[in-house]
Amino acid sequence: MKQLNFNHLQYFYAVAKEGSVTRAAQALHVTPQTVSGQLATFEEYIGAPLFKRQGKRLEPNSLGQVALNYAEDIFNLGNELSRTLATQDISKIPNFNVGIVDAIPKVMAFEMLNNSFDLKDKFVLECHEGNLSNLLADLSINKLDIIISDQPLPVGLSIRANNHYLGKSGVTFFAHKDEYQKYEENFPQSLHKAPFLMPSKNSAQYQSLMSWFVETKISPNILAEFDDSALLKFFGQTGRGIFCVSTSVEKDVLAQFNLAVIGRIDSVSDRYYGISPERKIKHPAVDSVISAAKALLTE
Repeated sequence: MKQLNFNHLQYFYAVAKEGSVTRAAQALHVTPQTVSGQLATFEEYIGAPLFKRQGKRLEPNSLGQVALNYAEDIFNLGNELSRTLATQDISKIPNFNVGIVDAIPKVMAFEMLNNSFDLKDKFVLECHEGNLSNLLADLSINKLDIIISDQPLPVGLSIRANNHYLGKSGVTFFAHKDEYQKYEENFPQSLHKAPFLMPSKNSAQYQSLMSWFVETKISPNILAEFDDSALLKFFGQTGRGIFCVSTSVEKDVLAQFNLAVIGRIDSVSDRYYGISPERKIKHPAVDSVISAAKALLTE
């Protein structure tokens, strides 16, 4: 068989992704006739059609799906190669791009990332915060080397990535030092109707807490919800309400904020994951983050 023409493969890939010749032409900034011609040449080379029509869309048939899977691997590997070569300039220090889900405590992210600065291979750390959906979009186009998340990679997403289970932690409940004693004595029943500060509904901890409240028949007075875990703590230390964070960072929270512990539970546990893209060569700092996280958390 003669050598595969990657230019033809690019046109096939565009049609498969866009679902039509016209939209593929717009994406590639060429005419529809050019796309149709290149696609026909590619199918002639393969010796069989690669698409079937579903309504108004062109969908890869069984053979086309095989070709699409290989095309995705080829172009992802090409992007990785370009990215790797771009960091080989001896005058340029490479980046280590880390996505951090908003709900991750900042002190926990610090503990996971700090040791990576001691690696032999030096880099510039870039931290990007956001929700998991947006960070996964960046990961899918090789903008991130790893995501630190409170949830694993969702099932069914067409993103080539690996889940690394980092560990879990129970949660510790905090209140202002002037008020913690009235909640400490009868914990956790003391949380019933108490002012409470919740994490975002998008966080895994929110769902775990709400399930636990239902199970224990505790109904706190929820005053606010926060995407940013640091902002939640600032409101907590003013006495606005009780809140909880992972027990693994309890000492750090007490050292930084004017707070006291009112109780701990293991029945609500935060689980943490590292999500990294599938690559031939992964960033050397990824293993450092995973090791630091596992040392911080329990299995």
